[in-house]
Amino acid sequence: MAPVKSLTATVHQRLADALSATLPEAHADPLLRRSDRADYQANGILALAKKTKANPRDLATQVVTNVVSGDLIKDIEVSGPGFLNITLTDRAIVENLAARSADPDARLGVPLSAHPGTTVIDYAQPNVAKEMHVGHLRSAVIGDAVVQLLEFTGENVVRRHHIGDWGTQFGMLIQYLDEHPHELDHGSAEDSAATGEEAMSNLDRLYKSARKLFDSDEEFKTRARLRVVDLQAGDPATLATWQRFVDESKIYFFSVFEKLDMEIRDADIVGESGYNDMLDETCRLLEESGVAVRSEGALCVFFDDIKGPDGNPVPLIVRKSDGGYGYAATDLSAIRDRVFNLKANSLIYVVDARQSLHFKMVFETARRAGWLNDEDVKAYQLAFGTVLGKDGKPFKTREGETVKLVDLLDEAVDRATAVVREKDALGQLSDDEVAERGTQVGIGAVKYADLSTSANRDYKFDLDQMVSLNGDTSVYLQYAYARIQSILRKAGEVHPQPHPELELADAERALALHIDAFAETVADSATEYAPHKMAAYLYQLASLYTTFYDKCPVIKPAPPKDVAENRLFLCDVTAKTLHKGMALLGIRTPERL
Repeated sequence: MAPVKSLTATVHQRLADALSATLPEAHADPLLRRSDRADYQANGILALAKKTKANPRDLATQVVTNVVSGDLIKDIEVSGPGFLNITLTDRAIVENLAARSADPDARLGVPLSAHPGTTVIDYAQPNVAKEMHVGHLRSAVIGDAVVQLLEFTGENVVRRHHIGDWGTQFGMLIQYLDEHPHELDHGSAEDSAATGEEAMSNLDRLYKSARKLFDSDEEFKTRARLRVVDLQAGDPATLATWQRFVDESKIYFFSVFEKLDMEIRDADIVGESGYNDMLDETCRLLEESGVAVRSEGALCVFFDDIKGPDGNPVPLIVRKSDGGYGYAATDLSAIRDRVFNLKANSLIYVVDARQSLHFKMVFETARRAGWLNDEDVKAYQLAFGTVLGKDGKPFKTREGETVKLVDLLDEAVDRATAVVREKDALGQLSDDEVAERGTQVGIGAVKYADLSTSANRDYKFDLDQMVSLNGDTSVYLQYAYARIQSILRKAGEVHPQPHPELELADAERALALHIDAFAETVADSATEYAPHKMAAYLYQLASLYTTFYDKCPVIKPAPPKDVAENRLFLCDVTAKTLHKGMALLGIRTPERL
């Protein structure tokens, strides 16, 4: 069953047809938008009149005569210098919502893409043997929401977690463990009772001990560097120890992502090591094509528009003068793999904005090599800003340390659990239910605070505000959903039922027409990789529902049965839209709060 076409799309098509009937040679956009003077306003006639040197009001009047109104458009009038104000029939609004609510595929009017492609999205990139901190939050949360949005539109999405699992630090770690073989015996991956945090605590302790010895003992430093050579050469014993570090770290990664209520699949974790065998060929291809040149022993790519403070060009170093490979070689090899093996049309990198110059240079290098082009295969850095504390500075502990992600999430859940317990004054929820709701509200609060801000902007991490029932928070949206479910339970023998024959109150119309915009919002959010647009839509939906609930009695005082059924229907379709929209942001909607 094809999704129901939105009212906005239908009105847009009727106006476009009327424009074509008026001026057959014109290919004009009606420029339709919501209006506070009518349901919609069309502004496109002004530009068309200027282009054809016609009087805009006269042209608008001609267009109106060619609009097929049918049972959709109640009134259309010319306003001002040539605007069109359009009002829809109540019947059309309710019938359209009824059709999308009845969709057995629960798509709520959102169509599948007619021409889906393959998108590889690189997000949630923690480092092996290092704890995840607040800086890892945005990549994970934004990336997961974009995945959900793209998949819902029908895009074939390949997830990639480009973890840091290669490089010189592993020579140090492996050599230290080789000389201190019992360092990871307690609470390791081999101990089935070990938690992810315990596994990472052991690795963190090992890393600090190894770093201390590396910095103080020149002989150990030499042995560690030789071990890097063994690792790169594929020495079996060295690789086995390296694999142990990776496995220990994955226990921890999975535990953190589970707290974040995110699905991370092992097959999607392809770290720096996954492209190791491609590095030499990548360098050879770049050098043979002339894209990269040797400079002072290193293999480099130069750019005319990228210069340092001294005015000299700043190169992208693909291979160092000592023969080692940098991040550029790995990132370029990953592009080759994603384009030629995974057959991607789009590559999205959800990476800190501070790495923008690096990715600008990497993408341009790949274009010069012919691996990317703006027509068939595009690459895009979805750059995100910094998480700030209440003081507007980068979020740190009181001691000035980076905030551990696990500690942040635990505190959010604790705060949210207290809010849930306070709202459950009558004690209707069991302790287990309070804990479950607290987790859903706390994690939802953290995600929504991130996603409701445009990715490229910094935002302040304020848990007091995040778990508030007032304002633009996920708790406000979750509470709106739970309140609707409570109303539906209390309705008794009266059930949601659309009544297209009824006249709608202003608050009912405003709510219904906003619900109609769900499909366009999904499309915009997915196409622009902008989950904050979905968050803004959902907040406005909850706000319009609050106004509707205040002005249009649903149960008490009891309206006539047909009115009550129609209002319950509006409640139900609002709840479905909230539930689906929040799910696309990776946020749960509890039935009770």
